[in-house]
Amino acid sequence: METQAEKVYVAIGTDLQDGFGTLKWALQKWSSHSMSIVILYAANNPYKDFVYTPFGKLPASSVSEEKLKVLRKIEEGEIDKLLSKYIAFCGKVKVEILKIEKYDEPIQTVLVELISRLRITKLVMGITFMKSSSWKSRSAISGSFYVFRQKPDFCELFIICGGKLVFLREENNEGFVEDDQGVMVAKVRERNSLKGWLGKMFAESATIEKNPGTSPSSSTSNDSPYQWENYVQEIENYFEQLLSSNSDEEDHEMENDILQTSPTEPDMPQNMSTVEKSEVLKNKICKVREVIQLKRKEAKANVERRARAEWAICSCSRRAEELEARMKEEMANRVDLNTELDSVKEDIYEVQSEVEEKKNKLNSILELQRELANKLQSSSLAKSLAGAQLEKAVTTRVEMVREIEELRRQRDVLQRRIEFCKERDAIGMATRLNDLGFNYKEFTAEEIRAATDDFSERLRLKSSGDLTSVYIGHINHITVAIKLYDSINVPSLEAFQATVKLLGHIRHPHLVAVIGFCSELRCIIFEYMHNGCLRDALFSLRRSSKRRNQGLNWHARIRIAAEVCSGLGFLHSAQPKPIVHGNLNPSKILLDCNLAAKICFRLDWCCNESYVLSDMQAFGNLVLQLLTGRNWAGLVEEAIVMDHEALIGVLDEMAGDWPLELAVELAGIAMRCLSTNEGLATVMRDIDKVRKKADDLVVGGECEVAIEGGVDIQDSSNVPSFFLCPIFQVVMKNPHVAADGFSYELEAIEEWVGTGHDTSPMTDLKLSHRLLTPNHTLRSLIHDWHNKRSIPLNYTL
Repeated sequence: METQAEKVYVAIGTDLQDGFGTLKWALQKWSSHSMSIVILYAANNPYKDFVYTPFGKLPASSVSEEKLKVLRKIEEGEIDKLLSKYIAFCGKVKVEILKIEKYDEPIQTVLVELISRLRITKLVMGITFMKSSSWKSRSAISGSFYVFRQKPDFCELFIICGGKLVFLREENNEGFVEDDQGVMVAKVRERNSLKGWLGKMFAESATIEKNPGTSPSSSTSNDSPYQWENYVQEIENYFEQLLSSNSDEEDHEMENDILQTSPTEPDMPQNMSTVEKSEVLKNKICKVREVIQLKRKEAKANVERRARAEWAICSCSRRAEELEARMKEEMANRVDLNTELDSVKEDIYEVQSEVEEKKNKLNSILELQRELANKLQSSSLAKSLAGAQLEKAVTTRVEMVREIEELRRQRDVLQRRIEFCKERDAIGMATRLNDLGFNYKEFTAEEIRAATDDFSERLRLKSSGDLTSVYIGHINHITVAIKLYDSINVPSLEAFQATVKLLGHIRHPHLVAVIGFCSELRCIIFEYMHNGCLRDALFSLRRSSKRRNQGLNWHARIRIAAEVCSGLGFLHSAQPKPIVHGNLNPSKILLDCNLAAKICFRLDWCCNESYVLSDMQAFGNLVLQLLTGRNWAGLVEEAIVMDHEALIGVLDEMAGDWPLELAVELAGIAMRCLSTNEGLATVMRDIDKVRKKADDLVVGGECEVAIEGGVDIQDSSNVPSFFLCPIFQVVMKNPHVAADGFSYELEAIEEWVGTGHDTSPMTDLKLSHRLLTPNHTLRSLIHDWHNKRSIPLNYTL
């Protein structure tokens, strides 16, 4: 894009040679720059009331309108020719013409206003520009000084005289025009006109009323500062008259001087006649009379002029006195203003300090605003992402709820199937045992020893970590429990055989079935109950273990109570006499692989009806233990008087969230068994109702319970004996070697040692130390075995 040409304004007048010199200087000055010339030309505004004719300058009013238009047109034509010559002189440089016409103010004032309005940065002015627009050359130079002083700072002013650059300089109220060598070309004393001086002296507010009709002669009686504006114009006119009168006086004095210096007229000749002499004297007398008349007029005019001069002097003196008083007043005001100005400056400084402080705070706020905007943007982005994630989560939740409903339906079906299978398995087991023909079968000692691996300690069952006289055995691929009886507890062989014969005839789903016996070893073979006794499930020190956390929820406890009541009711309904257990407690209640409860027999039972009440109280105590997880033996009276709400407050938390209505009903049944002689048939009916309500709650999904259960050892074929923990009798997950050389489940051996035992669980010998070593080899073998057999890691024997 081409650069814009720089504009140079050249102010020139009607002097053709001076105009050419001014243009030549400007063209040479900016010859190396891209420039354009703007010629400023001012019309002869001071002569707008006159026209130039072949007879000289005449008033415009003395010429007709038609001739005036012709003369104006001729004058415009001359100006256009002059401007055309200026344009042609510039050659190829771009030239514009700007005429200044019809201006009422002095040309220098108009030029300063034009500089500001057009933003003129470079102005070249010929000295004849002001002369052609002014009355006098002295006013032209003064006008140049005015432009020099009043122009804006952005404007560069170049004054050209005779084609050369001159410089304006002011010193001691005098103006000097010098060339580039410092030689003074012209000198002018800047003088204000009398009107300007008086205007400064007598200027007042424009709002003050004026009285233009007041004459100078009447001003003495009505003198007021509000009349000075009229006086200024009157005194100015008077001053003009003085100047003109002075010039006339000078001319007159020159004439008088000429007359005085002229030779004296010669005396009249002697030969002149009397008439001629008389005529000459008459002429002289007439001239003297004319002179006298003229002198009288002059004297009269001088008197008037003197009066006007005295009036002007008096007015100026009074105004001077007023101005002096005002000056003193203004000086006093100026001191007050300076004091106020200092105070204002202090206030401004304080305001500036406060503004600076506010500015700093504003910057901090803006910075905080930007930071908050960034955080808001990040939050908005995070919100949008969270919204998308929430929408996705809602969709996922809907799908999960649908899946949960489906799983609940399947769980309900599975729960019903489990209950049905439990009943079927219990009945089927009793039927199967009858069909196997094991009734009354007596086994030899060799068969018993073979079944128990010669009564191996690893097959010996433990209850709460203590050894018992019960061993696990395998007869005809069926897992059985073989209980050894000390001969001290059996009076005779005949009595032992009679008892076994009686037990062999009893079959019920909730009574432990008798498979056979061995008279030589004094042992009875029972069906194997995989989950041990109820006492271990409720009060074992291993209740904190993972195995115990999976067992006996409130629903299972209600079912166990109903099953025990069913088995006990079967015994009490025997004919011809009821069979009394006599020692019913949690250790006599065994749990199979499905946690179904069965009552274990004892050899010293009886058929005395008087002991039926003891079985009822024992059953009530058993129900309380199922509710609270506490042994109420010896506290029966305290339990009887206990309020139902107080009993609800001690419900066993290990059972989960008990349905309060069912817990209250079950507690009421327990209290009736402890305090009344109510028959077992009524109790069975009531407890079956509670069980049915519990089943309905679980099936309906109103209460959540964990599905409990175990795995039958016979379903997993033969588990390698060294995979089983000697304490928990479960397949180990984290086997560790103790000081006795045996491997135990880490949790089991730590609990054994933590309860104060310092002997080996297998040998009863004192442990040399308590350090435990991980058995990684055994753990790897167990893991491989599980992968092959696809059997869960946790099950109970």
